[in-house]
Amino acid sequence: MSWYLLFFLLRDGDALARRIRDAAPLVNAQQNALFRRFTTVIRATVKGSIVVAIVQGALGGLIFWLLGIQGALLWGAVMAVLSLLPAVGAGLVWLPVSLYLLFTGAIWQGIVLIAFGALVISTVDNVLRPILVGGETKIPDYLVLIATLGGITIFGINGLIIGPVIAAMFLAAWDLFSEQRIAADIAADEVSPPRELVE
Repeated sequence: MSWYLLFFLLRDGDALARRIRDAAPLVNAQQNALFRRFTTVIRATVKGSIVVAIVQGALGGLIFWLLGIQGALLWGAVMAVLSLLPAVGAGLVWLPVSLYLLFTGAIWQGIVLIAFGALVISTVDNVLRPILVGGETKIPDYLVLIATLGGITIFGINGLIIGPVIAAMFLAAWDLFSEQRIAADIAADEVSPPRELVE
């Protein structure tokens, strides 16, 4: 479904963007501000996902190498790719390997791998993503985390991007309407006569 939709967005994206601009009840400056925020959030979210995946893969490969597990570089690359999947991610690799180590008598290696995977590899996403996405988009860290988790819950893997984009659009619209209201109040104060003259 996503690939099917992506094909039409790539083919008809410019025409669709023009139609949205023409239909939006906003002046050009407001439309440009919203589209800039939209582009910034998507770029930051994709970049953040890739950086998090690389870090998780590197950490997984490092612990495999330290524990003497063969093919550490290969498994690190596999964990980096799987890290793009929400919820499970790199755990699809390190958890079965740690269970295998426990069942084959390598008790301390299995315990170390479980502890490192649960406390370091799995938590990197929750630490790095708000910093990477929030730093570029100027969205608070807690809001990035909530929007990402909520987006994944509602939209699945696409929620990694959709959640922060919706949050950013909400904040951008809030700022635009707040500025518009303030400007309208200032203009009204300048037009209305002083109270003592009315009395």
